[in-house]
Amino acid sequence: MSAGRASEGAGCFTWWGFSPARILLSTGPDKFGEEANILLVGSADPRHILKTIAGLQDEQSLHVYVIENSMEVVARQLLLLYVALIPQEVMGIYEKAEVFLELFGNCEIRSQTWENLQRAASQLSVSVTETLEEAANTCLDTTLLKFKERDELCRIFKLWLQTSSSEHPAPIRMSAAWDYRVRQHLGTRYDSRKGCYDWDLTMKLHSKGCGVINKQQYVRWREQGLAFEMREGTYHITNPTLLSSRAFNQRGDKVSIRGYWGDIVSSPYLSFGIETDDESLLKTCNGQHTKTAQDVSIANVQRLFQSLSSRRGCLTTPQSDSETETARSVSVHGNRPSKLVLEKKTTHGGNTGSNCTDVVTC
Repeated sequence: MSAGRASEGAGCFTWWGFSPARILLSTGPDKFGEEANILLVGSADPRHILKTIAGLQDEQSLHVYVIENSMEVVARQLLLLYVALIPQEVMGIYEKAEVFLELFGNCEIRSQTWENLQRAASQLSVSVTETLEEAANTCLDTTLLKFKERDELCRIFKLWLQTSSSEHPAPIRMSAAWDYRVRQHLGTRYDSRKGCYDWDLTMKLHSKGCGVINKQQYVRWREQGLAFEMREGTYHITNPTLLSSRAFNQRGDKVSIRGYWGDIVSSPYLSFGIETDDESLLKTCNGQHTKTAQDVSIANVQRLFQSLSSRRGCLTTPQSDSETETARSVSVHGNRPSKLVLEKKTTHGGNTGSNCTDVVTC
């Protein structure tokens, strides 16, 4: 069990997955041919999608259906996919990996990352609400969404733009929201929280094969919500993609409170930082890992982005006279036409009303 309240530690919004990235085409017993259809339920982030796309053969076609329980998670998946598919000519692989991981696992981000978030959110907002014959982003097709769902996504993207900037501080201080969750989780053990962090790391993570997670980095994340601190910059701007609204019962009335309601125990390192094909990153010396989960995450994400850029039909950006840096379209070219399609599915039975994104790639 966790050192605190287990139900509060996991949170009610799943911003990242609790398992390493997998190649979806190699997980099942059946071998897939040139075309495959895969359903992902509650994957929380696009780690499986990115790793599967990076390993696709030129002649393969893949349809991945992703069902999430909130539009905030859908919007975040779209953002992370958008950043991952930015052409190398627009953003270098190392810079893109930094931006991706900061948006992915940091509650507070640098000003440079905030600027990239603004550009991406603006483009996604246009792509979701665009009603012209030619979509603003040729990789995103939201025509299968209901209008109210498009409006909800657009509202979320615009909320990201209005949440904070260096000139306009966020109405919600992420440090205060994070500390509130920690106090709520630990209760009377808050004053001895360092011991609780050590217990969770040793007994829950290290004992299950996650020994590469460094204690100092894990404690920093538990205290401040900073999982990836890759530069000596200042992480002071609230990451709005990790904010959401949660309904509470107050004197018989439901009140919606906006804050951080995600995981504060397991950490974002589980998605990209505990497994790797490069065995040198998992070496130990005197029983201690020489590299950290942050190092492994950076290496894995860079390798994914390199594969996406170098595979046949790598990502390109259509050029036009009226195109600007803040409104670029990301296209995927291969042996067959390909694009990313966003779709809302309503399943019948136990999952009525779930949000489903249909990501189609070749």
